[in-house]
Amino acid sequence: MSFKIYTKTGDKGTTALIGGTRIPKNHIRIEAYGTIDELNSWLGTINDQITLVDIQQVLKEIQDRLFTIGSSLACDPNKDTKMHIPDLLETDVILLENEMDRMEVGLPILKNFVLPGGNLAASNTHIARCVCRRAERICVSMQQENEFVDEMVIIYLNRLSDYLFMLSRYILHQNNGIETIWNPRLKKDQ
Repeated sequence: MSFKIYTKTGDKGTTALIGGTRIPKNHIRIEAYGTIDELNSWLGTINDQITLVDIQQVLKEIQDRLFTIGSSLACDPNKDTKMHIPDLLETDVILLENEMDRMEVGLPILKNFVLPGGNLAASNTHIARCVCRRAERICVSMQQENEFVDEMVIIYLNRLSDYLFMLSRYILHQNNGIETIWNPRLKKDQ
Protein backbone atom coordinates (compact mmCIF):
# COMPACT_ATOMS: atom_id res chain seq x y z
CA MET A 1 0.00 0.00 0.00
CA SER A 2 1.38 3.41 -0.90
CA PHE A 3 0.73 6.69 0.85
CA LYS A 4 -0.29 9.83 -0.99
CA ILE A 5 2.09 12.75 -0.75
CA TYR A 6 -0.76 15.18 -0.26
CA THR A 7 -2.82 15.15 2.92
CA LYS A 8 -4.86 18.36 2.49
CA THR A 9 -4.35 19.05 6.21
CA GLY A 10 -2.32 22.19 5.44
CA ASP A 11 -4.87 23.76 3.12
CA LYS A 12 -5.82 26.35 5.72
CA GLY A 13 -2.23 27.50 6.31
CA THR A 14 -1.29 25.35 9.29
CA THR A 15 1.03 22.40 9.72
CA ALA A 16 1.72 19.88 12.47
CA LEU A 17 4.87 19.65 14.53
CA ILE A 18 6.20 16.30 15.67
CA GLY A 19 3.90 15.73 18.61
CA GLY A 20 0.77 16.80 16.74
CA THR A 21 0.51 20.46 17.66
CA ARG A 22 -0.76 22.51 14.72
CA ILE A 23 0.82 25.91 14.13
CA PRO A 24 0.70 28.47 11.29
CA LYS A 25 3.03 27.75 8.38
CA ASN A 26 4.65 31.15 8.88
CA HIS A 27 5.62 30.37 12.50
CA ILE A 28 9.30 30.99 13.23
CA ARG A 29 9.79 27.27 14.00
CA ILE A 30 8.57 26.37 10.51
CA GLU A 31 10.75 29.10 9.02
CA ALA A 32 13.74 27.61 10.85
CA TYR A 33 13.39 24.04 9.66
CA GLY A 34 12.29 25.16 6.20
CA THR A 35 15.54 27.11 5.90
CA ILE A 36 17.48 24.03 7.04
CA ASP A 37 15.70 22.08 4.27
CA GLU A 38 16.71 24.77 1.75
CA LEU A 39 20.31 24.55 2.93
CA ASN A 40 20.25 20.77 2.62
CA SER A 41 19.03 21.10 -0.98
CA TRP A 42 21.90 23.46 -1.82
CA LEU A 43 24.37 20.94 -0.38
CA GLY A 44 22.87 18.26 -2.62
CA THR A 45 23.37 20.58 -5.61
CA ILE A 46 26.99 21.24 -4.65
CA ASN A 47 27.63 17.54 -4.15
CA ASP A 48 26.32 16.88 -7.67
CA GLN A 49 28.67 19.52 -9.11
CA ILE A 50 31.95 18.34 -7.61
CA THR A 51 34.11 15.29 -8.17
CA LEU A 52 36.10 15.50 -4.91
CA VAL A 53 35.13 12.17 -3.32
CA ASP A 54 36.41 13.12 0.15
CA ILE A 55 34.28 16.27 0.13
CA GLN A 56 31.26 14.42 -1.25
CA GLN A 57 31.40 12.06 1.73
CA VAL A 58 31.61 14.94 4.20
CA LEU A 59 28.71 16.73 2.49
CA LYS A 60 26.57 13.59 2.81
CA GLU A 61 27.44 13.49 6.52
CA ILE A 62 26.46 17.16 6.86
CA GLN A 63 23.19 16.53 5.02
CA ASP A 64 22.43 13.80 7.55
CA ARG A 65 23.15 16.23 10.41
CA LEU A 66 20.83 18.78 8.79
CA PHE A 67 18.03 16.21 8.89
CA THR A 68 18.85 15.79 12.59
CA ILE A 69 18.59 19.57 13.07
CA GLY A 70 15.35 19.71 11.10
CA SER A 71 13.89 16.94 13.26
CA SER A 72 14.88 18.79 16.42
CA LEU A 73 13.34 22.04 15.19
CA ALA A 74 10.15 20.26 14.03
CA CYS A 75 9.40 18.89 17.50
CA ASP A 76 6.92 20.53 19.81
CA PRO A 77 9.19 21.35 22.77
CA ASN A 78 6.19 21.27 25.12
CA LYS A 79 5.16 17.70 24.33
CA ASP A 80 6.78 14.33 24.89
CA THR A 81 6.69 12.92 21.37
CA LYS A 82 7.62 9.37 22.44
CA MET A 83 9.64 9.41 19.25
CA HIS A 84 13.40 8.94 19.15
CA ILE A 85 14.95 12.06 17.57
CA PRO A 86 18.64 11.78 16.61
CA ASP A 87 21.13 13.87 18.59
CA LEU A 88 23.57 16.47 17.37
CA LEU A 89 26.92 15.88 19.07
CA GLU A 90 30.05 17.87 19.77
CA THR A 91 31.90 15.41 17.52
CA ASP A 92 29.78 16.72 14.62
CA VAL A 93 31.20 20.20 15.22
CA ILE A 94 34.71 18.79 15.58
CA LEU A 95 34.38 17.09 12.18
CA LEU A 96 33.71 20.47 10.57
CA GLU A 97 36.66 22.06 12.37
CA ASN A 98 38.99 19.22 11.36
CA GLU A 99 37.84 19.46 7.74
CA MET A 100 38.45 23.22 7.71
CA ASP A 101 41.95 22.70 9.10
CA ARG A 102 42.63 20.05 6.46
CA MET A 103 41.42 22.22 3.56
CA GLU A 104 43.24 25.32 4.79
CA VAL A 105 46.66 23.66 4.46
CA GLY A 106 46.62 23.91 0.67
CA LEU A 107 45.05 27.35 0.35
CA PRO A 108 46.76 30.71 0.03
CA ILE A 109 46.51 32.89 3.11
CA LEU A 110 43.49 35.15 2.82
CA LYS A 111 44.29 38.81 3.46
CA ASN A 112 41.26 40.38 1.77
CA PHE A 113 37.58 39.77 1.30
CA VAL A 114 36.80 37.74 -1.81
CA LEU A 115 33.86 38.08 -4.13
CA PRO A 116 31.73 34.95 -4.42
CA GLY A 117 32.28 33.24 -7.74
CA GLY A 118 34.95 31.56 -9.81
CA ASN A 119 33.04 28.46 -10.82
CA LEU A 120 29.51 27.16 -10.37
CA ALA A 121 30.19 24.83 -7.44
CA ALA A 122 32.14 27.49 -5.52
CA SER A 123 29.39 30.06 -6.18
CA ASN A 124 26.70 27.65 -5.02
CA THR A 125 28.73 26.96 -1.89
CA HIS A 126 28.66 30.68 -1.14
CA ILE A 127 24.87 30.62 -1.55
CA ALA A 128 24.71 27.68 0.86
CA ARG A 129 26.86 29.67 3.32
CA CYS A 130 24.40 32.56 3.16
CA VAL A 131 21.42 30.24 3.68
CA CYS A 132 23.25 28.67 6.64
CA ARG A 133 23.79 32.10 8.19
CA ARG A 134 20.08 32.84 7.71
CA ALA A 135 19.17 29.58 9.45
CA GLU A 136 21.48 30.51 12.31
CA ARG A 137 19.88 33.97 12.61
CA ILE A 138 16.40 32.43 12.69
CA CYS A 139 17.43 30.00 15.43
CA VAL A 140 18.89 32.86 17.48
CA SER A 141 15.63 34.77 17.00
CA MET A 142 13.75 31.70 18.22
CA GLN A 143 15.82 31.71 21.40
CA GLN A 144 15.12 35.41 21.89
CA GLU A 145 11.39 34.67 21.53
CA ASN A 146 11.71 31.90 24.17
CA GLU A 147 11.21 29.15 21.59
CA PHE A 148 13.35 26.16 22.50
CA VAL A 149 16.36 25.53 20.26
CA ASP A 150 19.04 23.04 21.26
CA GLU A 151 22.25 25.00 21.90
CA MET A 152 24.22 22.55 19.73
CA VAL A 153 22.07 23.54 16.73
CA ILE A 154 23.29 27.13 16.84
CA ILE A 155 26.90 26.07 17.45
CA TYR A 156 26.75 23.61 14.55
CA LEU A 157 25.21 26.15 12.15
CA ASN A 158 27.82 28.73 13.11
CA ARG A 159 30.63 26.30 12.40
CA LEU A 160 28.94 25.02 9.25
CA SER A 161 28.84 28.48 7.70
CA ASP A 162 32.59 28.81 8.35
CA TYR A 163 33.10 25.38 6.79
CA LEU A 164 31.10 26.40 3.70
CA PHE A 165 33.23 29.52 3.24
CA MET A 166 36.38 27.40 3.44
CA LEU A 167 34.84 24.80 1.14
CA SER A 168 34.05 27.42 -1.51
CA ARG A 169 37.71 28.45 -1.54
CA TYR A 170 38.87 24.83 -1.55
CA ILE A 171 36.60 23.86 -4.46
CA LEU A 172 37.77 26.86 -6.45
CA HIS A 173 41.47 26.14 -5.88
CA GLN A 174 41.10 22.40 -6.53
CA ASN A 175 39.69 23.35 -9.93
CA ASN A 176 42.46 25.88 -10.66
CA GLY A 177 40.05 28.78 -10.28
CA ILE A 178 41.06 32.28 -9.34
CA GLU A 179 39.68 34.15 -6.35
CA THR A 180 38.52 37.67 -7.09
CA ILE A 181 39.72 39.99 -4.34
CA TRP A 182 37.30 42.72 -3.33
CA ASN A 183 38.88 46.09 -4.03
CA PRO A 184 36.55 48.64 -2.45
CA ARG A 185 35.97 51.82 -4.37
CA LEU A 186 37.02 54.72 -2.22
CA LYS A 187 35.76 58.28 -2.36
CA LYS A 188 37.99 60.49 -4.49
CA ASP A 189 38.60 62.97 -1.67
CA GLN A 190 40.17 60.33 0.56
